[in-house]
Amino acid sequence: MRDFAGAGMRSRRGRATGIALATVAVMACGGSQKAPKSTGDSTTAAANATPKGCDAGNGGITLPPGFCASVFADKLDHPRHLVVAPNGVVYVNTWHPRRGGEGGNNDSAWTGGAIVALRDTTGDGHADVIDAFGDSAKAGGHGGTGIAMHGTYLYAEESDRIERYTLPSAGIVPTGKPAVIVSGMPLGGNHPMHAFAIDSSGAIFVEMGSATNACQVRDRTLHSPGHMPCTELATRGGIWRFDGNRTGQRFSPSARYATGIRNAVGIAFTPNGELFSTQHGRDQLAGNWPERYTNEQSAELPAEELLHIEKGADYGWPYCYFDGSQKKLMLAPEYGGDGKKEGVCTTKRGPVEFFPGHWAPDGLTFYGGSSFPSHYKGGAFITFHGSWNRAPLPQAGYLVAFVPFQGDTVSAPYEIFADGFAGANKQPDAAAHRPAGLAVGPDGALYIADDAHGRVWRVTYHGAGGR
Repeated sequence: MRDFAGAGMRSRRGRATGIALATVAVMACGGSQKAPKSTGDSTTAAANATPKGCDAGNGGITLPPGFCASVFADKLDHPRHLVVAPNGVVYVNTWHPRRGGEGGNNDSAWTGGAIVALRDTTGDGHADVIDAFGDSAKAGGHGGTGIAMHGTYLYAEESDRIERYTLPSAGIVPTGKPAVIVSGMPLGGNHPMHAFAIDSSGAIFVEMGSATNACQVRDRTLHSPGHMPCTELATRGGIWRFDGNRTGQRFSPSARYATGIRNAVGIAFTPNGELFSTQHGRDQLAGNWPERYTNEQSAELPAEELLHIEKGADYGWPYCYFDGSQKKLMLAPEYGGDGKKEGVCTTKRGPVEFFPGHWAPDGLTFYGGSSFPSHYKGGAFITFHGSWNRAPLPQAGYLVAFVPFQGDTVSAPYEIFADGFAGANKQPDAAAHRPAGLAVGPDGALYIADDAHGRVWRVTYHGAGGR
């Protein structure tokens, strides 16, 4: 396991840098750090033929050789995470409060509920049956991010709760009312959504993102110290465990499973049943502490992280952040750090892989299918929603990365798998698309959701490339 800073451990293997993509500018603190080499040359289909189930131009994205994509659905209303049933129906959770606002989609044709069901009945790579359902159709409901399946049940986040639907034996939309599995989860603040994953026993592991940037007395304020201890960690900034087989549970601090995770929007199990999550690093190091960090440093710090989640582990937030150039957890300035001190961070758990700062990892899935080349077997796909705060460096992210695994261990540095989502302008309010959710279908296809303008891609492999 490539734990770069776990309880004093240090990596003994250098990080391969590869060749920077022309569309991704990455500068590390104290020097340059190139993005790892892409798995492809931005060519995805044969020049004179488009495989069945794929679109010419791949819906605007670039993929490695041998892969192609179709626009499975379009103009959905702020789709976040998604899951694919054994019969191939794709279920997407959507986030309604921002409908028509920043990042929203006024042209959405699909209303009537936060969960959208998509089915392709013709095999052409496009959903031709589309329906919606869920409590968001009622007053006060607004959908969410998290969605998963276990057995014959579909679980979805709705506001402050996780609800469970019984999947129909015929059709694609459940007909009965959902059961409430857990309610009273914290809302408000910086990160009100609740992504989750379900293990083989039905246990639900839910992320509770932090309400603040760094648990400051005055959030995102110049020179404001951090609360000591950070009492927010009792109810936020970690992962909680609930029983997906039992209804009527209430959120409680006692159900906390792991802590010190600012915002774990991507959360998933490996094919072997090990739990991993991403982590959004904190913001505004230079903005709040200009005498300790330059703007260039703040653009790259902290690194985004991929974490191996274990019961009782502490991953450092808000006391620590991960420095990708030093490859270790560093003490946050709110707690006396200056970019050189480690302090209590030597006792915290570091990442197994890390990425450039502020790319915003929003989705995580492990490839358990069989239709992609063996290189991808068991590895992690991660969506990066894209940065808003990398100035004076160019904004970056807006892509899907792949992390190779051998068993449950990272075996090589990350690669760029899919790019081009943002189009010509990598800015959050101008990007054509911003990848958010990921799922693997029973046929091995990879689905990618965009929550800026409502597109869902279906990525397949047709040979003549890959590894």
